[in-house]
Amino acid sequence: MLDLSFEAPKPKVFSGATGDWELVIGMEIHAQVASRAKLFSGASTTFGAEPNSNVAFVDAAMPGMLPVVNEFCIEQAVRTGLGLKAVINLTSAFDRKNYFYPDLPQGYQISQLYHPLVGEGEVLVELGNGTARSVRIERIHVEQDAGKSNS
Repeated sequence: MLDLSFEAPKPKVFSGATGDWELVIGMEIHAQVASRAKLFSGASTTFGAEPNSNVAFVDAAMPGMLPVVNEFCIEQAVRTGLGLKAVINLTSAFDRKNYFYPDLPQGYQISQLYHPLVGEGEVLVELGNGTARSVRIERIHVEQDAGKSNS
């Protein structure tokens, strides 16, 4: 039987010239939703296709093209949040992160910087000695994939 009781570790504190510093370690993990269409266009996500064949007008940043969110991707993110016992935010919003990459013709990435779909949650990680540790999840958000440059 898995022992779910544990004692939270003490914070690691280091003395600095202006005061104490607490060591905090976080990870950013990217996962891909298994969808047949991209997040903001109906273009295919088929792996291994010819370069520039899975591109819709909105992906290519053609004038007048507006993104339409893929409901399946939103549903999968919410399901993931439910599986992590996370808060499902009733309001979320998309933002533009402006920067230039050669594989990002729009000049910005559509993301959820300020108002993500899913808020705080947790995942239980089993340790090798029959115990488990709760790891906090800060947020889950969906964002447009920038693309892939082949050079």
